[in-house]
Amino acid sequence: MANLADEYGTDVEIYIKALTTTIHADTPTGAPAQLHDLLEHLGLERHAYPTDTPLYIWHTVPEHLNAGEQKRLANRAIPVLLLAGYEVNCTPEVFDESAYQQAVQELRTRAGRPAARQQAPAGSSSPATPASRTQ
Repeated sequence: MANLADEYGTDVEIYIKALTTTIHADTPTGAPAQLHDLLEHLGLERHAYPTDTPLYIWHTVPEHLNAGEQKRLANRAIPVLLLAGYEVNCTPEVFDESAYQQAVQELRTRAGRPAARQQAPAGSSSPATPASRTQ
């Protein structure tokens, strides 16, 4: 099993798995539990192989969502991951600028409210645009 996060040295690689329509989010081998928990909190599903003592953990966007909803979910996760301090790469096939910008704007709006500030992930106050890599 190829792990693109290990291959590219990032914290999260978001891409469409070859020969499928499934959006994957690979994390590096030995990624912290907080990263896996955050991905699940953002709506991605955790998978592990082998299941008893996982050597390889990855996440997918739920397949019950339609293609547009899957891409929106993946793109809305990016600014949260960036704000939490993770290095994220999303392939052009998945990246949607408008969904990403909408999520950034919502985070900024929430950050302006005192109650929401306590819930916002730690990290930089202005998210960087994720790098795109063609494969």
